[in-house]
Amino acid sequence: MSVLRLAAAAAPFDRDLEADFARIEELIAAARAEGVGLLALPEAALGGYLANLDGAAEGPPPLRLDGPEIARLAALAGDMVVIAGYCEDTGERLYNSAVCVCGDGVLGNHRKVHQPLSEDATYGAGAGFTAFDTPAGRLGMLICYDKAFPESARALALDGAEIIVCVSAWPGSRTNAAENLAEDRWKRRFDLFDRARALENQVVWVSANQSGTFGDLRFVASAKIVEPGGEILADTGVAEGVAVAELDVAAALATARRSMGHLRDRRPEAYAR
Repeated sequence: MSVLRLAAAAAPFDRDLEADFARIEELIAAARAEGVGLLALPEAALGGYLANLDGAAEGPPPLRLDGPEIARLAALAGDMVVIAGYCEDTGERLYNSAVCVCGDGVLGNHRKVHQPLSEDATYGAGAGFTAFDTPAGRLGMLICYDKAFPESARALALDGAEIIVCVSAWPGSRTNAAENLAEDRWKRRFDLFDRARALENQVVWVSANQSGTFGDLRFVASAKIVEPGGEILADTGVAEGVAVAELDVAAALATARRSMGHLRDRRPEAYAR
């Protein structure tokens, strides 16, 4: 039996990289004190998200995957696996990306594939979904709107991902916004996607999100850990905080898939391309 403590943060981040790193250092220290092995930070944790989704917002500072900021994040991670969002600069395009690191360096990198509203005015689109091995198990990463598409998580599950980490900057509704975020319809969608993607793929789901406000956006927080049966093990609600849960990942997957294995029982030949 190998038990893993997982944590997902709901926290605010902005353009002040030094302040972002200070917050990340605090979150990592607190997680380490609780014996956490995997910590997910939100989309755009390094430099903040877009101030609006109308196509005119200035983006976060562009960072190189092999640059000093990602190396700094890896050094802070140490023996922990840490996932965080950032604006990736390839020299040719900018991408809304998530990086997975530990003290040994970069373990994986994902570029957001699905772009809501006018996000494509700032970022290029990623080209696919790939799982990778880490000290915490085989992982897949998604970013925010990616999780609205079943194919995204399914591709990772078919590639062997045991844990899928989705980092987000998911806001409340732009129209008919609820005064109480807990009653917001976009918050309900956020939660529904988290539970459905975990259940349909029978994987452990780790969902981090921005909290507070930035520019025109009010984020729903709601960081959570979901087990392979779709049940929420820990949830921050609509406030800043960290959701922490402990489970034996391999045993949880085996139990969920023992009788009704959703990946095993697929009939790909029946699905239209």
